[in-house]
Amino acid sequence: MTLFDGITARLVETPRLTVNVLERTGDDPATPPERTVVFVHGNVSSALFWQETMQDLPSELRAIAIDLRGFGGTESLPVDATRGVRDFSDDVHATLETLGIPTAHLVGWSMGGGVVMQYLLDHGALSLTLQAPVSPYGFGGTRRDGTRLTGDDAGCGGGGANPDFVERLTAGDASDEAPTSPRNVFRSGYVAPGYISEHEDVWVESMLTTSTATGNYPGDAVASESWPGFGAGSIGVLNTMAPRYFDVSGIVDLADKPPILWVHGDMDAIVSDASFFDLNHLGAAGVVPGWPGAEVAPAQEMVSQTRDVLGAYAQAGGIVNELHLEGVGHSPHLERPIEFRRALLSAIGYVGTPADPSPPTEAIIIRSAD
Repeated sequence: MTLFDGITARLVETPRLTVNVLERTGDDPATPPERTVVFVHGNVSSALFWQETMQDLPSELRAIAIDLRGFGGTESLPVDATRGVRDFSDDVHATLETLGIPTAHLVGWSMGGGVVMQYLLDHGALSLTLQAPVSPYGFGGTRRDGTRLTGDDAGCGGGGANPDFVERLTAGDASDEAPTSPRNVFRSGYVAPGYISEHEDVWVESMLTTSTATGNYPGDAVASESWPGFGAGSIGVLNTMAPRYFDVSGIVDLADKPPILWVHGDMDAIVSDASFFDLNHLGAAGVVPGWPGAEVAPAQEMVSQTRDVLGAYAQAGGIVNELHLEGVGHSPHLERPIEFRRALLSAIGYVGTPADPSPPTEAIIIRSAD
């Protein structure tokens, strides 16, 4: 595990499983919850992706990044997808309880955005920062209003994973020899074209920690009479986000609504109204044959769904701010770290000290959702 300067890793034994967490050297365990920030990574990644962000936060804050089950250094116990992402969010809760952290500011990326929204529903939080989050209605298989296209979520879940990509994950392939190698998937899916990082090897290392054991990534599938011939199974990572199991739009109805920051880029290839990881969009584009048409299998309007739900959250009394970044892909914290840091500090209400003042936010485009 490649750790950056000032970042440490340790295993935390919880009642649910053994969890790997990253922390900063010198952070005070007695830091109050209002100055504690917990980072949750996305699918096919790990806490390693948060290291630069953790390094850049003011020393008065406590920063913790958690590996979800089956990723990084955390146990690869099977994931019960029929609970949506609750296995993940309950694991995070058990970890924070073990660490003596009753609540905190939560930051979730991609699938991790879904995890922290579920966490908010079940356990509460001081604030949420959602970076390129999965739609509140899951991944694939829904219309704009969140209604499901088929009863078995055709085209969603574990059956949608590219078999060669899974094989290369299992083999630990760090090369760039094939379009389906994790390195090339990072370059084409995780970031916008032209992004270059001196830490790419670490990001690929993080992706390769993904467990492909039964019950982990990607998950199982069932036969479907609807195109493209498979539906969501009941175990594994991708099935947790199938709409039959995952719907966190209920955050709109919470009595206690903490502030939410939504950060996303306009060149995101994964979470988009025209996602290259949505089989219905690929069918419409002619990439997957036999597409039955937009009336039957429309592409999921993921960003629009998020905007709708967060807009309703704001109208119901919550505070929602949006940071929309042009020319940015699925990883704003890597691609535009200064803007991401400033927005995050503003979202958690950090005002700083004379030794480490909060940076100005005037240069950031933040607006309330409506």
